[in-house]
Amino acid sequence: MSNRLSSRNALVTGATSNIGRAIAVALASEGAHVAVSGRNRERGEEVVAEIRSAGGRADFVAADLDGTSAASRALAEDALRTLGGRIDILVNNAGVYPSPTTPDTDEETFDRIYAVNVKAPFFLTAALAPAMIEAGGGAVVNLGSWIARLAVPVGSVYSSSKAAMESLTRSWAAEFGAQGVRVNAVSPGVVHTPTPAGDPAHPGDVMMRGTPAGGHGLPEAIGQAVVYLASDEAAFVHGTVLDVDGGRTAVAVIAG
Repeated sequence: MSNRLSSRNALVTGATSNIGRAIAVALASEGAHVAVSGRNRERGEEVVAEIRSAGGRADFVAADLDGTSAASRALAEDALRTLGGRIDILVNNAGVYPSPTTPDTDEETFDRIYAVNVKAPFFLTAALAPAMIEAGGGAVVNLGSWIARLAVPVGSVYSSSKAAMESLTRSWAAEFGAQGVRVNAVSPGVVHTPTPAGDPAHPGDVMMRGTPAGGHGLPEAIGQAVVYLASDEAAFVHGTVLDVDGGRTAVAVIAG
């Protein structure tokens, strides 16, 4: 364990699995006290136990971010109480990924995607940014996605929700940056844990063919990117979207 984030308190939404779990573990490994937030207490406590077994500090904070301002405010209050009244780092990671085509997207699905992926982080940031400013500053890291800028034929609503988060990143950088709160985003490519031998390939892997990386990334890569943006090493970084996508959005893929 190093100490790049020692004395910092962090809240990570959607931290009970996959990318969120890796972010929470990475922040804690750098000395942060992490509020691991999610709906599933059992999985959340597993993440907390993993962090503590490595010598880190973490607590589980239950939350069902349904997009209402009340749910986001409740999480902000619970996390502040758990972390001793101060949050220095907010990671807006929680999200849902239904991927129907446009004609197959009903209103309920549309509203749920925007509620979880846009409204929830909007109101959570609205609740916590003023507290960060009052405490002397902080860092907000949003999760975008490569398909916000490089479209695929399905999942248009999800793609647009992630484009909204990347736009909010720039807007919030303008709104809060001069008051001491840096706001940036990480845009993952196809990222997942290794596929066990003999199991079918992950459906997203086909989209990484021909990229510089040549395949999918691991959740830990996103965790390390968040650590950088949350740390003092990124003190001069405001309003950026850091692509961690194996080159998917930077390099043309030539069909073979």
